[in-house]
Amino acid sequence: MRRTPLFGENYSLNIKNTSAVRMFSTWGQFAWEENKIFNTISSHQRLNVEQPKNNWFEQWLVGFTDGDGSFSVLRQGDKWNLIFKISQNTYNLRALHYIKKELGVGSIHVESKRDLAHFRIRDRKVINSVIFPIFDKYPLLTTKYFNYNIFKEAYFILENNNLTSLERNELLEKLLLTRPSSSYISPAWENISIPLTDINEAKKVISMGWLIGFVEAEGSFYLVSKTSTRIVHAFGITQKLDQVVLEGIRLVLGISTKVVYKKNLNNNHYALDTTNSRAIMNIIDAFNNSMKGMKAVEYKIWSRSFNKSKGSYEKLFKIKEQIRKLRLVRPHSSNWSE
Repeated sequence: MRRTPLFGENYSLNIKNTSAVRMFSTWGQFAWEENKIFNTISSHQRLNVEQPKNNWFEQWLVGFTDGDGSFSVLRQGDKWNLIFKISQNTYNLRALHYIKKELGVGSIHVESKRDLAHFRIRDRKVINSVIFPIFDKYPLLTTKYFNYNIFKEAYFILENNNLTSLERNELLEKLLLTRPSSSYISPAWENISIPLTDINEAKKVISMGWLIGFVEAEGSFYLVSKTSTRIVHAFGITQKLDQVVLEGIRLVLGISTKVVYKKNLNNNHYALDTTNSRAIMNIIDAFNNSMKGMKAVEYKIWSRSFNKSKGSYEKLFKIKEQIRKLRLVRPHSSNWSE
């Protein structure tokens, strides 16, 4: 680019039909029996791999934020708040704990009724000292760069002691009315030829740290039925905006399939999907032993079955069901509070 945590010693999981998915109480000891398609993940392959250096984590965080993060400027009467937030289904609570552990700041709040968890930083001093340096060093690649810029401008307005309360309110209200144009592209791409066709150009902007974080937030490793007797491995990722981001990912991962624009009722979006075997192998190599949240578990099941069960409808059908049931897993409620 230019310019894991554990929940404690016990991360217990609840899932119906535990005969299909066996989880041990200690994280990383997810095992599967040979006659049920899965092999035991050995200790040196556990998900709690050695933590990366700060630069890698920071790039990963920017990618994850490009996928599922937000920068909010909120008003309550005459009081204004800045909130940096990353939200996940409680299924992936582990990723939020990883972020909190690496940053050393912030809090995690769980909305159990909505099955959502949020990592948040509200303290302006912390935002200035921790968040701004990361996102200034590694710029966001999606339209969220625009939101981040508004967020940062709001910070300077709030910190300006020369402004009266009325002047501050007027400036912030005006600032929040600004919107990105329909053709907006993050400045991170400003020196790159668009439309993007060169992998070397794409790699100038997309680092592997960013890509892994973004795919953890937005990507999907899945199995799809092609016919009544054929199931294949697939990878997909969608974006409502930012076609250039998917084009860059397509080049970096060596995916020949084109990015397409899909028009659905109230859900128009760009999509990148592939079932091509060569592309799947590229993707397996790219994400090996790299992700931090529950998608790491999905990836391990998905990637291993490509090598061990490819072409077997019966085995792949069972694995497809295995992944579906895995996504019903939730951490024990005793791990929800911070």
